[in-house]
Amino acid sequence: MKNVRPLPSVLVSTLIASAALLTSPTSAVAGMQWKWKDAAGAIQYSDRPPPNGTPEKDILSRPAAARAAATATAKPAADPSTPAASASAASKPEGKATDPELEAKRKKAEDEKKAAQKVEEEKAAKNRAENCQRAKSYQRTLNDGIRISRTNANGEREILDDKGRADEQRQVEEIIRNNCN
Repeated sequence: MKNVRPLPSVLVSTLIASAALLTSPTSAVAGMQWKWKDAAGAIQYSDRPPPNGTPEKDILSRPAAARAAATATAKPAADPSTPAASASAASKPEGKATDPELEAKRKKAEDEKKAAQKVEEEKAAKNRAENCQRAKSYQRTLNDGIRISRTNANGEREILDDKGRADEQRQVEEIIRNNCN
């Protein structure tokens, strides 16, 4: 018999660990993992399928057996020529929220937006009415022939001549056309 030298303990422990990994059920379980995004957007891992109602786009990976079953069932449903697929597509309007809370929030936001818009329209109408009143008053002053004076850029007082009065009347008429309905 030949002398057999014992293997170093490090090599023995490495061999044992390798054998354990090769024979452990974890490699088989890892192949049967589901991976999906939940409603909050967090990635979930499980050996069980995701909860019902999880959209297909959120399922990131599935076990091989489940992958084959999903592709077999997805192909007929994806065919738009089948009556069942077209009926289900027609019954669900895209982009519409089905959650009552979301619908209530959306409706509240729309109502607030409409109310703010109404307030802005009322302010604009009030400003137009005030501008109309001032323009009509100024037009009466111009038509009465009363002298109108202004202060120029140098701080000097100037009296409007006939040309200046005509220019002012044209501007006032334009303001009245735009603000008085």
